[in-house]
Amino acid sequence: MMLALEMFRSVSRTVAGKAIGGRMPGVLSGFAAPLRLVTIDEPRVDRPGWARLRTRLSGICGSDLGALSGKTSLYFSAVVSLPFVPGHEVVAELLEDCEDLPKGTRVVIDPVLTCAARGVEPCSACASGRTNLCERITVGHLSPGLQTGFCKDTGGGWGQQLAAHRSQMHVVPEGFSDEQAILIEPVACAVHTALRAGIANGDRVLVSGAGSVGLFATLALRELTGAGEIIVVAKHGHQRELARDFGATEVVAPGEVLRRVRRATGAFQLEPQFSSPYLLGGVDVAVDAVGSKQSLETALQATRAGGRVVLSGMPASADLSAAWFRELEVVGTYASARSDEAFAKATELVASDAVQQLAKSVASYPLHRWREALDHAHSAGRLGTVKVAFDPRSSQ
Repeated sequence: MMLALEMFRSVSRTVAGKAIGGRMPGVLSGFAAPLRLVTIDEPRVDRPGWARLRTRLSGICGSDLGALSGKTSLYFSAVVSLPFVPGHEVVAELLEDCEDLPKGTRVVIDPVLTCAARGVEPCSACASGRTNLCERITVGHLSPGLQTGFCKDTGGGWGQQLAAHRSQMHVVPEGFSDEQAILIEPVACAVHTALRAGIANGDRVLVSGAGSVGLFATLALRELTGAGEIIVVAKHGHQRELARDFGATEVVAPGEVLRRVRRATGAFQLEPQFSSPYLLGGVDVAVDAVGSKQSLETALQATRAGGRVVLSGMPASADLSAAWFRELEVVGTYASARSDEAFAKATELVASDAVQQLAKSVASYPLHRWREALDHAHSAGRLGTVKVAFDPRSSQ
């Protein structure tokens, strides 16, 4: 038996979270959270290529908070299986040999449950290396689940153990702390974002948001593309400093975005009645790294005609008039693709001085302090924390 945090189906709690969670985030770690600390059976492994792992650290991601708050679209209800143990940003050690990896090897997990993990013939996406677009995430010998941490059969990082397939495992380099390693998966997602953005040399880029998603996107854009000016939108002072460390040319507050872009590009600003202002002209590419209505609309309003808006954060509903009127390309970017060699590139980026310094500020909690951990994660931007994680080994 083992300890784990389990997300369960509760219509009343989901409705309560959806209704008031945005105004009162504390309820999402209190009575409205469809989450419970349970003692459950350890995961069973009875197929080739699978192994049990002991979790060392597992991050709390914005998508986890969205699921707990009821903000996640019902679109995703068909690709999860409840009850499940959350946690898809995972550093763990093998509890048994797995093909070429011996027991005790420390790994990070690519959470997408692809055809290889499900034991089915590769779909066209998996065969071409676009594993994040797998078309078989509801079939095979596993219950539906787009990723580890959203599938009831695999477990997740918010438990003391989980199961994973060899195709998901990436060995952590010697010398990396667990706190560094926990950043590899989110940085791999940022690598995919940067490559999906289609940046031409010298392009002016806006990154809307300076939490972990925005900071890592900024780093990947600077290191892996020919982006020229990168303007980052940041709410908090410590985010502004980090954004510059990660490659931002300039950092602006949310209320200054259009004025700053207009000054840099010579765009015209229009003031519609009973609606937000927008630009005629603007940046070449904008990345929404938050997923809020305000952040997405900022990206749409600040991008030139024919430009590109990249959805890096899970998107909220927003006014898409600009996408139609200005013929914007709206590009989704989900997880990371094996064809990008995203985990290898992310591991190199995580070895940089800026990310090593950031890793020292990772805040970790034992499972029994999950309410405190979620409160911290909800207020991470204001509190100056980039990543909050669970350490299931700890009892303190």
